[in-house]
Amino acid sequence: MTATATRYLYLVRHGEASPDESALTEAGRRQAELLGRRLQDVPLAAVHHGPLPRARQTARLIGDQLDGVPVHLSEAAGDYVPYMPERSELPPESADFYLRFLDGASAEEREDGPGLARRAMDLFTGPVEGEEDRHELVVTHNFLVAWLVRDAMHAPKWRWLGLNHGNAALTVIRYAPDRPASVLVSNDMRHLPAELRWTGFPPELHI
Repeated sequence: MTATATRYLYLVRHGEASPDESALTEAGRRQAELLGRRLQDVPLAAVHHGPLPRARQTARLIGDQLDGVPVHLSEAAGDYVPYMPERSELPPESADFYLRFLDGASAEEREDGPGLARRAMDLFTGPVEGEEDRHELVVTHNFLVAWLVRDAMHAPKWRWLGLNHGNAALTVIRYAPDRPASVLVSNDMRHLPAELRWTGFPPELHI
């Protein structure tokens, strides 16, 4: 079948996690519940989530607010470095900063991340076959949200760096046939009260 229908991809960074990242905080659980309520009127076909506890718990709490939407584990929705740039690709004034940041990536992340990112692109992006539009939610981590937004904007591969998303913030990308991808919503926190917004950002970036 030909991809003749539009995909609406809803991207969510997990809720606020405990310092050891083993579970959501009380604030993170509340963020997930409120996001689930916001999505109740969206005709979601599925919820996909990464394997780590903070993404899995967020997805389950969102799913509890939805009516019969299946929730699936996907390794491609995990936390990994999607692309490791060379110094020559980076702006000279920020190359040292970004390369220091990426020094913290493990050998496994460097080896497995690009393949998982390609898998995520295959699974979650582009128009869909058939005649019915498809709405899907992916509960993941900041790096993958940034990578998919970068791709939708046709930005250079390194530009996933510096794209930041708050905990339980909502981003929506539309993939229509024969048209470029369109970022409809980015880092939207309307569903959260003021005290639950901007977690996941350093204090100086809270607005």
